[in-house]
Amino acid sequence: MIRRFSMAALAFLLVLPIAAHAQDDFMMRVDRSTNAADPDDVPDVTITPADGGFQVNTGPAAIIWEADNMASGEYTLSARFTLLEPSGHPNYYGLFYGGGALEGERQNYMYFLIAQNGTYIVKHRAGNETVHDVQGRTASDAIVTPGDDGTAVNDLEVRVGADETEFVINGQVVFTAPKTGMAGRTDGLYGVRINHVIPGVLVQGLEVAH
Repeated sequence: MIRRFSMAALAFLLVLPIAAHAQDDFMMRVDRSTNAADPDDVPDVTITPADGGFQVNTGPAAIIWEADNMASGEYTLSARFTLLEPSGHPNYYGLFYGGGALEGERQNYMYFLIAQNGTYIVKHRAGNETVHDVQGRTASDAIVTPGDDGTAVNDLEVRVGADETEFVINGQVVFTAPKTGMAGRTDGLYGVRINHVIPGVLVQGLEVAH
């Protein structure tokens, strides 16, 4: 099921566990927690225009993209992420790419995320139930963690080359993966993934450069 929302609304709410139009440009698919010890105790995901980008507040985890957000070949995907308020425990947010079939049960994409505790992950999503670690939770000094005001600004990049992909935080390459197997899936839709129950993440400058 797909729902359309009016462009006139400044906040876009989604309570469905499937893909939906958040506005005429954005699409969103939510990913509800199945862990009873770590529930989605906020029911909705909201997206609001803000400061030359958009702010996401979760609820359930969500991937967000535009229908024409396609990249292939060699490219660099980048965006600035400002954590506006930490969650009650570390949850991850960042970029996804190589996406396909995002509205169905055969969804497939790669993602590169960071958390407020200074760790990052690189994962592959295959279908509704399967997630593969390409790089498990790894600490990095390149990640800016929240200051006294609770905010943290980090620039993330995925640099897709001919033979390998570099994962970059604030200009520092933190991990490199050969373009083989599941890490070789780099052509397709791109956007952002914000994991569950994060009070606010501002996304700015989401773009692909060739």
